[in-house]
Amino acid sequence: MLSKVHLPSSAAEAAGLLREGGWLIGGGTVVMPKVNTGAVPVDHLISLRNAGLAGIEVNANTVTIGAATTLAEVGADDRLGFLDPVIRSIASPPVRNLATVGGNLLVPQPHGDLAVALLALDATVHVESVNGRRAISVGEAVAEHEVVTEVHFELPTAWRYRKAMRRRHNSAAIVIVAAVLDGERTRIALGGVAPRPIRAHAAEQVLRRDPDAVVEAAEAARAGIEPFDDAYASAWYRARVLPVHVRRALLGED
Repeated sequence: MLSKVHLPSSAAEAAGLLREGGWLIGGGTVVMPKVNTGAVPVDHLISLRNAGLAGIEVNANTVTIGAATTLAEVGADDRLGFLDPVIRSIASPPVRNLATVGGNLLVPQPHGDLAVALLALDATVHVESVNGRRAISVGEAVAEHEVVTEVHFELPTAWRYRKAMRRRHNSAAIVIVAAVLDGERTRIALGGVAPRPIRAHAAEQVLRRDPDAVVEAAEAARAGIEPFDDAYASAWYRARVLPVHVRRALLGED
């Protein structure tokens, strides 16, 4: 039974509280339903609302976003306009007003649309614990007592994003494709086809060899995927439609 909510003033303080148990909460869109239904046995929460982890900075072409920044705030920043399709594809406006960047990084697939985009952007994730700070990649495991503090990435030169879902709004992904098309630095990330966001390394190699080999790259994107069954689609269907959506994303089709 929930008995207390802590409001630490820093990530370090939050990490210290985590050592004593409890759950971190950002916007609460994932944690609170579990708490309210009794799905998790937690008696106190650690809110990051006052931990100083919100905000967006853009210096030249380098972007820093605090983990407690809401998805709505990211979507409202004109400097990050290329991410607008990503943000708009996530849930509904009321949810985006609460849900945070840090929470989206940690939520399991087929959710976590922004995490897929950040993987394609080669974002660095900073985490903090009582033992200090470290930098990890998107999709890398966050330790039990670590707090995600911010993400860093460079603005892309050529960006593609596509999300296949059953409804236009407020639906988890069947397949997500996010790509930065920049010659030798081409990166393609996939969502909905593995337990975590993954890189389509084989597809990237095809495009680096021949930027026009889109159909071949789309087929190569199946390499390394681990599709799963859920309420939104079967593993078979995800694997079947993946090349279609990769091709459409790379060609910039609606």
